[in-house]
Amino acid sequence: MGKLVVMKFGEGSFEQGFAVTLQIGEEHERAATEITGKLPSFPQMPLYYSRWQSSYRQIGNRYRLHADKIQVTNVSMIQDCENTSHILRARFNTWLRAEEFRPLREKWLERLSSTDEVRVILQTENSQLQLLPWHLWDLLERYPKAEIALSSPSYDRIHKPRTLNKLVNILAIVGNSKGIDTQADQALLQQCSNAEVSFLVEPQRKELTDHLWGKNWDILFFAGHSSSHGNGESGRIYLNKTDSLTIGELKYALKKAIENGLQLAIFNSCDGLGLARELADLQIPQIIVMREPVPDQVAKEFLKYFLEAFAGGESLYQAVRQARERLQGLEDRFPCATWLPVICQNPAQIPPTWDELRSATIEDIPNLPLPSRGRFRTTLLSSLAITMLVCTVRLLGFLENQEIQAFDLMMRSRPPEGLDPRLLIITIDDDDLAIQRQNNESLIGASISEKSLNKLLAKLNQYQPRAIGLDIYRDFKAKEPDLITRLQQTQNLIGVCKGSDSSGNIKGINPPPEIPPGNLGFSDFIHDRDGVIRRHLLFMNQETTSLCSTPYSFSLQLASLYLRSSGIQTKFTPEKNLQLGKTIFVNLKSRSGGYQNIDANGGQILLNYRSSKEIAEQVKLTQFLSSPVNLSAIKDRIVLIGVVAKGDSPDTWPTPYGIPLDEQMPGVLVQAHMISQILSAVQDGRPLLQTWSLWGEVVWIWGWSLIGGILAWRRLSLPWLLFAVGVTSSVLYVVCFGLLISGTWVPFVPSALSLVAMVALLSIYNSKTEVSGQ
Repeated sequence: MGKLVVMKFGEGSFEQGFAVTLQIGEEHERAATEITGKLPSFPQMPLYYSRWQSSYRQIGNRYRLHADKIQVTNVSMIQDCENTSHILRARFNTWLRAEEFRPLREKWLERLSSTDEVRVILQTENSQLQLLPWHLWDLLERYPKAEIALSSPSYDRIHKPRTLNKLVNILAIVGNSKGIDTQADQALLQQCSNAEVSFLVEPQRKELTDHLWGKNWDILFFAGHSSSHGNGESGRIYLNKTDSLTIGELKYALKKAIENGLQLAIFNSCDGLGLARELADLQIPQIIVMREPVPDQVAKEFLKYFLEAFAGGESLYQAVRQARERLQGLEDRFPCATWLPVICQNPAQIPPTWDELRSATIEDIPNLPLPSRGRFRTTLLSSLAITMLVCTVRLLGFLENQEIQAFDLMMRSRPPEGLDPRLLIITIDDDDLAIQRQNNESLIGASISEKSLNKLLAKLNQYQPRAIGLDIYRDFKAKEPDLITRLQQTQNLIGVCKGSDSSGNIKGINPPPEIPPGNLGFSDFIHDRDGVIRRHLLFMNQETTSLCSTPYSFSLQLASLYLRSSGIQTKFTPEKNLQLGKTIFVNLKSRSGGYQNIDANGGQILLNYRSSKEIAEQVKLTQFLSSPVNLSAIKDRIVLIGVVAKGDSPDTWPTPYGIPLDEQMPGVLVQAHMISQILSAVQDGRPLLQTWSLWGEVVWIWGWSLIGGILAWRRLSLPWLLFAVGVTSSVLYVVCFGLLISGTWVPFVPSALSLVAMVALLSIYNSKTEVSGQ
């Protein structure tokens, strides 16, 4: 819906200044905003206009003035006219940037967007204010869809209902055309589609009044000579070579025409503001006039451009603006041509479109879309049916693979977040294994020898890490006494074990015997049907016979130990959700996001991988043991120890970042992502991945099916329709991607499917109705 702006000028003068009231609102509604202000005194403004007007009229470009006043073209005056126009424009905008007027200007900028279509009505009785080139106001020029009209403060609505004509009825008066070419005007009017034009060429007064009384006219058009008198208070048109009339002398005939539905008067003639003032007293809805003498060529071009835009579907104001601005192409020969056309508006009336001037019927317009109410009903029912179908298919699990693949793509596309500074990972790769063997260190049952592990733990404890995570299975007793003691007494050391699962015939793995039970965490990962790890298991109830009895995951144990020094304890909500500080980790349900029937036992959440090529700073085991260590690299960090070797029984897992074996992620890095997720959510407010409720997702999918229906309404050609669907689908993807970054996984594939299905269904329906209607 367009915007309506009304600027009311109260009592005042250029010597005293003017009180101004600004109203802003929607079309067809009362103004939502009103503010008062003032334009300061500027006694020189009328003088600037008078100088420009004088230089403009001296040019003499075959104006449509009274035939006796037609002058001979004098191109030497063009430069002087352009100079005075630049001065007038500059002084005019300086005046409108006055401090007293600033609040109105700022309110305008606050309430109106540059993309809005804006009708601006300037209400004033001051004829000199009306003469000023308001279209050159720098504020107005920021709004490409805005056009200004003049109005009297006194107006009234015509209450008699208008009888619609099947065609736009135009009464075209061609007056005295001495020295000008009115044949072009007649030819342009005859080309108008869905219009019936009646021409009166140089009529007598009685003939004109009879026509005004005799038919329901929509548009009154005049081409010929005219002029204004009495400082723009009245005007005169020249009917033929001997007769001329004022508007007052046509008062009763014009009143009758207005009562019968006359909507628009176009005076494509000179100096028309006087004509407009008198017509406004008769409450005619809209008038288009030329504010100054108009060259014959400019008048013809304006009419051509205006009719082309208005009959082509543009609003009245937009048609005038387009036609006025296109006159700029003539300003090398006819300076200030774009200044001339101006709308005079009855504020009580709403400008009609070309189609609203006539009673269009189904027979008039081939391939007419369904009436709005029927089309809306069809679209609504179709969208509901498609939404139900798509949601049913989704609930049966047929879209799960596609949704998860889209999820993976979005996860990989997120911007990098950088390394987590709270973690340090000591990795054991193939070189580390080889060096241990070269040193005759026993690796039976583990990836790190007892000698290297003892040395590693001793060195780590010197630098006071907040927690140490040994992500290596040690289901056997240590042999070296020093290592046994160190494992027993290192209070910030967390070891791993693996739970048993009788249903999957998984026996589990015992924990290191030396590490206290309170310092153990299970290393079990939850993977999807394709083997990819997308979920994070925080806690679970172990089987009675499980070799690993701890209920908490390795990642949770390490994160809890790290947070404990900040006074954050692990607890559970009444809904059995884990809570750390103010952060609640809401458990997944069997139907969550794209998942339709997963095993949701235990405390599972979606794993929001930290979007980085590397999760944290890494150092190789051999390098760490043989090199000096920076205190800040370890102190108060979580140090993870794990295997990244690819040769001896590699511990790698498929993730959204890579499924093939050579792209899989080592388990210790997966654990690092899990720990980072917990710490970042609690300490940094980084979003945990959540999903909407089932009904929230249904409404979302339904909304995109409705958007598909709107696209189908447009009845675009197939290439444009495919382009529109592609653009809309891209917007949908970007929205879903943005929501995922902010922490919400919303349905992309079902929404895109409902959008495309809706467009296809209604397009087929539209084509069949068109064929049956032919």
